[in-house]
Amino acid sequence: MMNGVMIQYFHWYHPGDLWNEFAGRAALLKELGFTAAWLPPATKGDLGRESRGYDLYDLYDLGEFDQKGGIPTRYGTREEYLNAIEKAHEAGISVYADIVLNHRMGGDEDERITVHQVDEEDRNKVISEPMEVSANTRFTFPARNGKYSEFIWDYRCFSGIDIASKNGEKITGIFKIHNEYGTEWTDDVSHQLGNYDYLMGADVEYRNPHVVREMKNWIRWYFETTQVDGFRLDALKHFSSDFLKEWITYIKTEVDPDCYILGEFWKDDAEKIGIFSDKMDELISCFDAPLHYNFFRASEEGSDYDLRRILTGSLLEKRPLYSVSFVENHDTQQLQALESTVKDWFKPLAYAIILLSEDAYPCVFYPDLFGTEYIDTKDGEEVKIIMPKVEILPALLKARHQFAHGEQLRYFDDPDCIAWIRKGDKEHSGCVTIISNNEEGVKEIEMGEEYAHATFTDFLGHRSDEVTADENGKAVFRVNARSVSVWVRSDA
Repeated sequence: MMNGVMIQYFHWYHPGDLWNEFAGRAALLKELGFTAAWLPPATKGDLGRESRGYDLYDLYDLGEFDQKGGIPTRYGTREEYLNAIEKAHEAGISVYADIVLNHRMGGDEDERITVHQVDEEDRNKVISEPMEVSANTRFTFPARNGKYSEFIWDYRCFSGIDIASKNGEKITGIFKIHNEYGTEWTDDVSHQLGNYDYLMGADVEYRNPHVVREMKNWIRWYFETTQVDGFRLDALKHFSSDFLKEWITYIKTEVDPDCYILGEFWKDDAEKIGIFSDKMDELISCFDAPLHYNFFRASEEGSDYDLRRILTGSLLEKRPLYSVSFVENHDTQQLQALESTVKDWFKPLAYAIILLSEDAYPCVFYPDLFGTEYIDTKDGEEVKIIMPKVEILPALLKARHQFAHGEQLRYFDDPDCIAWIRKGDKEHSGCVTIISNNEEGVKEIEMGEEYAHATFTDFLGHRSDEVTADENGKAVFRVNARSVSVWVRSDA
């Protein structure tokens, strides 16, 4: 991932036809400096064309079979998906596929099963006697008719459900399925809410060896069919980490040792993400949710936020080689489940931090590059959201590739104004990045005698003045109020 940059090429409200759009922009993305793209789930969801892919129905349907109301997914057909990956590869961009492992939705047949209900705030607490119910837990995929796999999913493949029918009446809650693997949840999951094995839909039972075998067969099929370069794995807090380690080890040893694997283990505590990473033997990178929350708080608090603490508690600070830094994603955008939208004024500063810092593997969010607007409902009323693009993103991407190389020295010595220097290498001259969350900021930086009398200009064009170092390589750099400047040598 040497100096790589990823783009999350979708957002929750993208209207669709994404595969063709992405294929048409692959060359542009390469020109902007992207080395990888994370694409949304290509698998057929229960909601068909309305599905974002996270309500997984059929792992083998990439927009090929007439299921759930049609052949294409929201994003297009199988042929369009494979073409999009091919266009990315032609442009020199790696593709990471979004994979949902936790649950299934939209079963084809009901089954009579035994369950007991648990408390939603403490899933270890049983609040009903065992009862017989009817539940939508048998997946036969009749339209696919056994193509690629003849595996049938039934109640023995699942540990829990949230909707059932008892004596002909619909009941809702969280119900633990009684099967041959027990009446308790898997323990090797997050212990939020007592036990966070259950998230949604029909929760997959990874203690079933037939399920594990099918998932290994499927991931080999997916890899060989699509030729993707890696995977982004959804909702890792919610299913067996023992299975996950076995499955990733299988991918790395039997499928592709170079496969890049990125996980969504959503915690605001880097230590807890670190414990998970240790359990995975560092086979997997993780999104830096703690850093996102630092950005969110900094944007909310403005000049009251202490910029010296912007990296404190982040994965970038604790485990930089296994972190993926982001400012925003589809879960944190407005009107979504984890809404914690970074305010527009701070986004250029946040992107400067993840794009120009040493060791960071940054992920740029689609709307921040292209802009978007969408309408959804909140509290029963329609709300229109406008997400303007971050205008300086192309310049920051360029600065990352042209200047942000070499040793890093931090000047995190003022609550309102911080800076860091990248000293460059044989091919790159380096840069000085300075940001302020208050008034105009000033930073005196001693860069060494090799910078004696060197002159610098602001690559972003936010400031028109020129800075000249003295005979010892010391210079005073400035930044506008609530802004960022990237100072580079005038002769670079």
